[in-house]
Amino acid sequence: MKPKKDRFFYRFWIKESGLSSMLMLLFVMHFIVIPLFGNHTSFMIMLNIFWLLMLLSGIFALAKNRQQAVRYAMIPFLFITCQWTAIFYSGVFIVWSDFFLTIITGMILIVLVLIKVFEPGPVTKHRIIGSIVVYMLLANLWTVVYLFIFHHIEGSFQLTSSRFKISSDQARFMYFSYITITTTGFGEIVPLHPLARSLVVLEALFGVLYPVILIGRLVSDADFSRKQKL
Repeated sequence: MKPKKDRFFYRFWIKESGLSSMLMLLFVMHFIVIPLFGNHTSFMIMLNIFWLLMLLSGIFALAKNRQQAVRYAMIPFLFITCQWTAIFYSGVFIVWSDFFLTIITGMILIVLVLIKVFEPGPVTKHRIIGSIVVYMLLANLWTVVYLFIFHHIEGSFQLTSSRFKISSDQARFMYFSYITITTTGFGEIVPLHPLARSLVVLEALFGVLYPVILIGRLVSDADFSRKQKL
């Protein structure tokens, strides 16, 4: 399925340089917007809409045919519907549906980026950057999981008090996710519930293995491309 090249969001998926642009957007989002403006609900809603549009454009740009694109696009639409429903009704079913749809939506975005990283062709700097994008999206995905556990299992995490009221729960757990996936661990946020501890260990394991496996795969692809040119 060939997307129209004149559309803004499609440019992130048509060219490999879109992966570099996506990295810049993630840096701004994770290290400036969420830490400083995470408490502004309306601003965060607009940010979520932007990434949903990015996801939908990626689905239609990379899908093999229109039928496949429509099937996968149903998930973001369900996610949006669930988010709006949760504003007026916060029943157990809606809460769990919202959580699972958020996770699935995030995983689809990760898969789309990986498709661009490993598509046929020589390994370029943009593909290396795409692997960093996946790393950051994984950290974001674990942030969602930690937030859900924190809000629904009382005492699951111990948080140190802060004098800075600007910080939101999302900013705190985004920070926690990054220091976990990079196996830094400063100790300001401590997982206490067994499930929380298991997930922290799992993220740290991903943080260690992901660069090793991915770099190995990219180096192998680069070597294969070099041999083909000889």
